Amino acid sequence: MLKVISGILIFLFSTSAISKGTNVFGLGVYDVKFDGSEKNQSMDFRYEFRSDVALLDIGPKEDNFFFLKPFFGLEYTNDRASYFLTGIYFEDNLGELFEGNKSKYFFTPSFGVGVYNDGAGKKLGNEIQFRTSFELSYELKNNNRIGISFSHISNANLGDKNPGVEILSFSYHIPY
Repeated sequence: MLKVISGILIFLFSTSAISKGTNVFGLGVYDVKFDGSEKNQSMDFRYEFRSDVALLDIGPKEDNFFFLKPFFGLEYTNDRASYFLTGIYFEDNLGELFEGNKSKYFFTPSFGVGVYNDGAGKKLGNEIQFRTSFELSYELKNNNRIGISFSHISNANLGDKNPGVEILSFSYHIPY
């Protein structure tokens, strides 16, 4: 596991040194349930580096549609659970999507996979976990953004148990 974490960190910092991107800092609630069934609720701290280099462009170039880009990140809870992950994301300007004109609102879905350590937190049933996220963000005058995201982490039935966890978080984005 140490080799995987070391490899992710080396790749994260070597990539960030050579490409433009966005640093995303998040603070949220880990194991949020809307039906009151949460058992191990805690604070979730998140950092992501979102590269601005497209891995794959889906759609016509004139539409600038669905540029799939890599991200690397880590999450940590106050129950000492940790999650190191990498994945892909795309972002779409909601004004362009719905009205044809740019706006200050963005939609950013992402999908990632990584190594999870339960710490003293919720037991998710496997070290390998997958995360899907949906984020809405608003661009400020200084080009930074504030956002809200909803994420789901699950082992996709790789383990004997698969309780999953949902995370609701607020984020601050700093592009460079």
